Amino acid sequence: MTSELIRVRGLVQGVGFRPTVWRLARECELRGDVRNDGEGVLARVIGNRASIDRFCRRLREECPPLARIDSLERAELSEPLDAECFRILASDQGDVHTGIVADAATCDACVAEIFEPKNRRYRYPFTNCTHCGPRLSIVRAIPYDRANTSMSAFPMCAECRSEYENPADRRFHAQPNACPRCGPEVWLEDAAGCRVPFDDPDAIAAASRLLSLGHILAIKGIGGFHLACDTHNEQAVSRLRARKRRFRKPFALMARDLEVIRRYCSVDETEAKLLSSPAAPVVLLETKGPRQLTADVAPGQHTLGFMLPYSPLHHLLLTDWDRPLVMTSGNLSEEPQCIDNEDAARRLGALADYYLLHDRTIVNRVDDSVVHVMDHRSRFLRRARGYAPTPIPLPPGFERAPPVLALGGELKNTISLLEDGQAILSQHLGNLEDARAAKEYDHAISLYRALFQHDPHLLATDLHPDYRSTHLGREIAAREGLELVPIQHHFAHIAGVLADNGRALDAGPVIGIALDGLGYGEDGTIWGGELLLADYRGYQRLAHLKPAPMPGGTKAILEPWRNTYAQLVTHIGWDTLRTGFPSLDITRFLKNQPLHVLDTMIERGLNTPSTSSCGRLFDAVAAALDVSREAVSYEGQAAIELETLAVSSGARDESSYPFAVETGPKALLINPKPMWLALLADLARNLAKSRIAARFHAGLAVIVSDLAIRLAEKHDADAIALSGGVFQNKTLFEAVSKRLATSGLKILSHRQVPTNDGGLALGQAVVAAAKRIP
Repeated sequence: MTSELIRVRGLVQGVGFRPTVWRLARECELRGDVRNDGEGVLARVIGNRASIDRFCRRLREECPPLARIDSLERAELSEPLDAECFRILASDQGDVHTGIVADAATCDACVAEIFEPKNRRYRYPFTNCTHCGPRLSIVRAIPYDRANTSMSAFPMCAECRSEYENPADRRFHAQPNACPRCGPEVWLEDAAGCRVPFDDPDAIAAASRLLSLGHILAIKGIGGFHLACDTHNEQAVSRLRARKRRFRKPFALMARDLEVIRRYCSVDETEAKLLSSPAAPVVLLETKGPRQLTADVAPGQHTLGFMLPYSPLHHLLLTDWDRPLVMTSGNLSEEPQCIDNEDAARRLGALADYYLLHDRTIVNRVDDSVVHVMDHRSRFLRRARGYAPTPIPLPPGFERAPPVLALGGELKNTISLLEDGQAILSQHLGNLEDARAAKEYDHAISLYRALFQHDPHLLATDLHPDYRSTHLGREIAAREGLELVPIQHHFAHIAGVLADNGRALDAGPVIGIALDGLGYGEDGTIWGGELLLADYRGYQRLAHLKPAPMPGGTKAILEPWRNTYAQLVTHIGWDTLRTGFPSLDITRFLKNQPLHVLDTMIERGLNTPSTSSCGRLFDAVAAALDVSREAVSYEGQAAIELETLAVSSGARDESSYPFAVETGPKALLINPKPMWLALLADLARNLAKSRIAARFHAGLAVIVSDLAIRLAEKHDADAIALSGGVFQNKTLFEAVSKRLATSGLKILSHRQVPTNDGGLALGQAVVAAAKRIP
């Protein structure tokens, strides 16, 4: 007989891992025990060696669906284990080195129960088991036990307790386990806060009926509130837009099943798996179905963002719906999503007609994740519910990395905790320009540090001196005596994609293509169209878009025509435009603007930073084509609608506009002058704007790809890395990827974190850590 200690690390708590250990140990005729502790799961077993070997092999093969084994270590016990059977023990407290599993969509077994009239959980909206249900949204501390969640307020009844304590039951130690007798309740209120009487079977059925009558409902879900209405009711959709002040940004949608979604969108196998996965994200799908929704659901888009029901409440709400519901975040535009009933009453009072509420506290706000399948792989636009805070294993070479807290950027913020060979990336925290989001951000930092007992040695921030995250980093560093490491924005983007792909610390530099809206450069200007030679330890700026002014600063982001004027004046000159293309719509439009004011601002540098931003180039081209010309109402609107215009051309072998490459004082310059002259000529000959948009996308893809290949050959780099928010553009991303694929070089793009600033904190963390690794 052999006695062994078996240590399992990974995502192994709150996912039915100990019951699996218990079952397999019994089937392999082993005795001993298993417990949760701060490092994961610890098992002690006694039996013959062949049985223990078989047990360990089966543990890897039959790992529970929500679990992930990162390591399994075996050691022989010095003294024989004295055990008559195999038992599951209570959790140990201690230093935390394990992960929290993300919230998971309702499993098939639980869905079947809520629709079975004879089941005691029939139509119960909080049904769950170890394979599904809330996790991050309800947890306060590790270990993930009921006492450390918001379910501690609901003592289990005898039947639920029996399930909870039975290792053979799928609800064994399911911490949110509950039933109608002992668990949370759901009810319906009107806008005045009064409970609504109804003749329907329950509050959820009444809510469904109210939605069918054209009302807007605030619905409390797993990680926050949604605002819902009927997509086929144009008046309801328009009212929701007006009330929410979300004038053009597309709404997320929820449909009962894939059959309903396919009426409006094409869904391939990869997209179907994503929609039906335990993460249940919002998936962007092309609008190629036989039916159409009112244009006000997603103005100026060629995609719709769909998700399937991911909680029992959603399944019950949509069971009779053969069309989608709008299911957008419960907030005013750009504010954080509401998570508690009182806050919802205050903030959503003017938005919702009725409220579907419950009394299970949402401890942590968790927005819906958003993904887009590009180049045949899932790519994150937002990483939150269903994915965060799943740890990301660090590449080889980071085993000795010091603990790092990375604070992210200003927009689409996330934070990252680096320790024990992994990075923990928070859920999407929002845009820190909003005061409420900034408050949530402060809370999230405190929460994650407490949740993971994280004591950083280094703090990493963006280089921008005025970001909220940078200010807070300075405060924390001064208060705790920590070293602060400011990191250039685009360097962090490229480092993030290296870590995302598991590229080793000593693998050598790559050519990084970082295209985004803006990032503070080391020269004090705004960067955003960059080609860098970079590894984790440093970078060199090899090439970038030729800078142009941003007259009005932030105002130029909100009014795209300003970028058009700045680009044209800088690269071809106003006289060329005025005399060469006098009859163009854009020329006539610009003549009616206060150009003398802009000229003065540009000449004197008054609130007019210089920028190499690729995002601003997209804005400029969009406005030239009268796409979101005068104003935008959300970030990236002009670029998104320009891509929609390009896609509508249907062109697959479209000509591409030329760009020039010049030698600048410190780096090569990508000059868009030839592109502008060709674009204006096409406008003058009345070429379809959709084809012009397609040619711009194609031309940009050609220049950045070819220049990157050239630079890789010159600097002996074996890989090209793509990052930055502009690569959320599927048309551009796939064109660049396709062209680079012919080079024979490795192509690195994001897989586990967003390419936008939602992935920035990961890059900051690994750069800061690399500075301390010999």
